[in-house]
Amino acid sequence: MREIKNFINGEFVSSGKLDDVVDPTTGKVVAQYSVASDQDVADAVSAADDALNGSWGKMDIQERVNILYKVADGINARFDEFLEAECLDTGKPYSLARHIDIPRGAANFKIFADTIKNAADEAFHMPTPDGTGALNYTVRKPKGVIAVIGPWNLPLLLMTWKVGPALACGNTVVVKPSEDTNLTTSLLGEVMNDAGVPAGVFNVVLGPGAQVGNALITNPSVDAITFTGSTETGHRIAGAAAIGVRDCSLELGGKNPGIVFADCDMDKAIEGTMRSVFANCGQVCLGTERMYVERSIFDEFVQKLKEGAEALKLGDPKDPTTNMGPLISANHKEKVLSFYKKAVDEGATVVTGGGIPDMPGEMNGGSWVQPTIWTGLSEDSTVVTEEIFGPCCHITAFDDEEEVIRMANDTPYGLASAVWTDNVSRAHRVAAQMESGICWVNSWFLRDLRTPFGGAKQSGVGREGGHYSLEFYTELSNICIKL
Repeated sequence: MREIKNFINGEFVSSGKLDDVVDPTTGKVVAQYSVASDQDVADAVSAADDALNGSWGKMDIQERVNILYKVADGINARFDEFLEAECLDTGKPYSLARHIDIPRGAANFKIFADTIKNAADEAFHMPTPDGTGALNYTVRKPKGVIAVIGPWNLPLLLMTWKVGPALACGNTVVVKPSEDTNLTTSLLGEVMNDAGVPAGVFNVVLGPGAQVGNALITNPSVDAITFTGSTETGHRIAGAAAIGVRDCSLELGGKNPGIVFADCDMDKAIEGTMRSVFANCGQVCLGTERMYVERSIFDEFVQKLKEGAEALKLGDPKDPTTNMGPLISANHKEKVLSFYKKAVDEGATVVTGGGIPDMPGEMNGGSWVQPTIWTGLSEDSTVVTEEIFGPCCHITAFDDEEEVIRMANDTPYGLASAVWTDNVSRAHRVAAQMESGICWVNSWFLRDLRTPFGGAKQSGVGREGGHYSLEFYTELSNICIKL
């Protein structure tokens, strides 16, 4: 059986301890991966530290940019391999990964290569008592060895979202992907070698967070940590980062609201909400699990969203007509189904779904759940307050703008929100009051990668994207020259 190995100091390394790679579409074991030992993690950090103090950290920016362009080109040259690996790991439809995950995974290297190439330093002239003056200017330096801990929902896209700017800024990285999605991260090691990335600049250690992730974030030679995942895990990482006073960038959980006003374009609101609730089987940190719809259009909206959910095709990821895949794992399936049960126990009206679909053949053993819509629950119910991370949402009616803003913001999370209205004044007014890192108006998942991205409240710390990434991945120094 194929073994997925760690990638340390430019070489693929087997630890001798193996764990299974399971296809969530069928529940079958399709490969095995090598679980990194504590020594493997230490070796990876040491290799990254050596590379940082070697050629990579001292390399001319243009040379580094050229190499990162080759990395992007290398992913695109092996597009079908990355596509197959990503879909085997996650079960997501090829049609989705083909247009989002793999292209963005490659583009992140070029985008951040261009960002660092075009970054401007600041300069300040200041008067001095003797009248000669002084010149102050800024210099950006690599922060050091960066621990990159990625999630399983968009493994290639979100990993390269961190690795791209980290390498562009001259850092070195040790990446720990989720133990559920190792394939594309390991495959990227081959591309790095082919592109001429020096050994030790990009390292990959595989295994569970409790063991491998903990060994990585507690290693004192790690200079900063970037993580996307649950808020609970984010708390532990922030605690570990405090030892040694190390920077951390955390993009965490969410319970994102969508607000639909009666003056919206109904068809566009339904189309956008279908994506925000059900895309990637609801396993998107920016997805919408709480919908608030103005009472006069509530019944119409619920009916149309129900029709859309019931028209989704669950099936073989390779089938171009499939538009929803399984959940990531059997464990996550049980978690989501437990919320489905809680919704009923707490008195929800199940508009559609709420269970396990009948799947043909081998897919009957996969991690499939039905797309689900509820109404009728109070704002303090479990499925309205807790992140589920599945293909589901609860819809609540509202009567006025002030009321819905209060309900939308009544959450410890603050990652994303969406507002649907054709009233320009209302759009600006309501969006500005959303307590979230990003608010979409009449759209969802529309991203300009130059803009800041991150969460408020319990949804995270820090902002990444465009030049905002430079604030995390570089150390900014001021030089003062007396004239």
